[in-house]
Amino acid sequence: MMVHIFCTIPEVISSSIDWGVVGRARDAGLLEVALHDLHELSPDPHKKIDDSPYGGGPGMVVRVDVVAAALEQVFGRDASSVRETMPVLLLSPSGRRFDQETARRLATSEEIAFICGRYEGIDDRVRETLASEELSLGDFVLSGGEIAAAAMLEAISRLLSGVLGNEESLAEESFSSRMLEYPQFTRPAEFNGSGVPEVLLSGDHAKIELWRRRQAFERTKERRPDLLEEGP
Repeated sequence: MMVHIFCTIPEVISSSIDWGVVGRARDAGLLEVALHDLHELSPDPHKKIDDSPYGGGPGMVVRVDVVAAALEQVFGRDASSVRETMPVLLLSPSGRRFDQETARRLATSEEIAFICGRYEGIDDRVRETLASEELSLGDFVLSGGEIAAAAMLEAISRLLSGVLGNEESLAEESFSSRMLEYPQFTRPAEFNGSGVPEVLLSGDHAKIELWRRRQAFERTKERRPDLLEEGP
C-alpha cells in the first residue's frame, strides 16, 4: 500500500511512522508512506498556504488552490481526477467518524491520500471538488489533522495482510465484531487479593470461549451500548 499525507507539519507524523505496527509494515515492504509539506508545494511565491476567511472571522483558512497544486505536483494530473483512482481523505471535525469498519475498507486500497487541515479550517471547495470523503477521528477538535492521520494510518496498517504475526489475535481485537474485547489476564494468578477468574485456569477451552463471549457482550453493553444498537 502507498499512503500520501499532505500536511503542514510533517514532523508531527514522521516520528510515528518509524515505530510499532507502521514501522514494521514499512520494513516488510507492505507499506510506503510519503509526507508532503503543503508549504513546499505551495504555488505562492512566499510559500504561504492560508489566507483570512471571506466574510470575516478569526483565524486563517487553508487555500483550495494550494491543496490542488500539491495534488497535481505529486500525482502529475488534474487535482480533481485523483479521487477517481484512490481514496482522497479530508480530515476535519465535520467528517464522518472513523471506525474499524472504515479502517477495514481502506486497508483494501492500493493507494490512499490524506489531506490534513490546519489553522481555522480548510476551504470547503477541497471537500467539494478534491476529496472523496471527509473523516473525523472523534467529536473533539485538534489543531490540525496530522495526529488524526497518524492514528488512522496505524489502524489501517494493522489490517494489512502479513503485518501482524497472529491473525487470530487481530480478529479478536475490540471493534472487530462490533463488540469490545473481553478482559485479559496473565501472571501472577493472585495480586493484592485480586485473582484471575477460575474459568481461565480450568483448561476447558469451550467454557473459556463461552466466558469470553459473555464478557465481551456485557462489557460492550455497559460501556458502549451504541455499538450493539448499530447492528451488523
